[in-house]
Amino acid sequence: MDLATIIGLVGAFGIILSAMILGGNPLVFVNVPSLLIVLGGSLMVVMMKFGLSQFFQAFKVAIKAFIFKMESPKDLIAQSLELSNVARKEGLLALEGMEIKNKFMKMGVQFMVDGMDATMIRSTLFKELNQTLERHELGQQIFKALADVGPAMGMIGTLVGLVQMLSAMDDPKSIGPAMAVALLTTLYGAMIANMFAMPIADKLALRSKEERIKKTLIIDAIMNIQAGQNPRVIEELLKAYLPHSARDAALSGGEEEGGEAPEAEAEPGG
Repeated sequence: MDLATIIGLVGAFGIILSAMILGGNPLVFVNVPSLLIVLGGSLMVVMMKFGLSQFFQAFKVAIKAFIFKMESPKDLIAQSLELSNVARKEGLLALEGMEIKNKFMKMGVQFMVDGMDATMIRSTLFKELNQTLERHELGQQIFKALADVGPAMGMIGTLVGLVQMLSAMDDPKSIGPAMAVALLTTLYGAMIANMFAMPIADKLALRSKEERIKKTLIIDAIMNIQAGQNPRVIEELLKAYLPHSARDAALSGGEEEGGEAPEAEAEPGG
């Protein structure tokens, strides 16, 4: 679970709610007509821009901003070096019985075990990567659209409230509710855009970047393992995915076992 997203979202709305409570009765900020105009109207307009299935799929993708389990590049490199050592010593077929938690890496390893050629493996894995990134991009577009439409619907609600207010100037009792609609729709629109939709879109963009790095690392690892590269060489190649401050930290699995690799030189890939 992404604590930064949860804390940020709850904290932002909590601060606004606290300000409302400290300022008096918070119920004055609840207005059903304003919610219908901004929330309902924004969702309908965004739905018009995309397909129905795409619209609902975006909210499933948005869950990745809150709940996700992503291995660090260092963990993926360690797993890759373990696979590399086994492949060098016992052949590629020995990888079939290994426990691999990452589904994308497991897919690539299975391709190697099945004897698929390197060009086909690389092409298939990149297709899978691109499809994942396209789903993330669609989710970003929908939430960015919601961030754009929310304030616009708030302005429409403001105009509706002003028209109602001006048309009922002879009835002082109706001026207050109409003015509430006019002001609260602007508030709701700004909150939806800046406290929900745009942060979620930005977080999905961050997740997409992390996914690209992670899967590109795995593809490079799979290609080098299939080519029979020495584990120490693979480690140095994959360290490029680590921050500079972490590259000097030795990955014990690769360096300790890498020294034994030349003994298995006669069995490169099984």
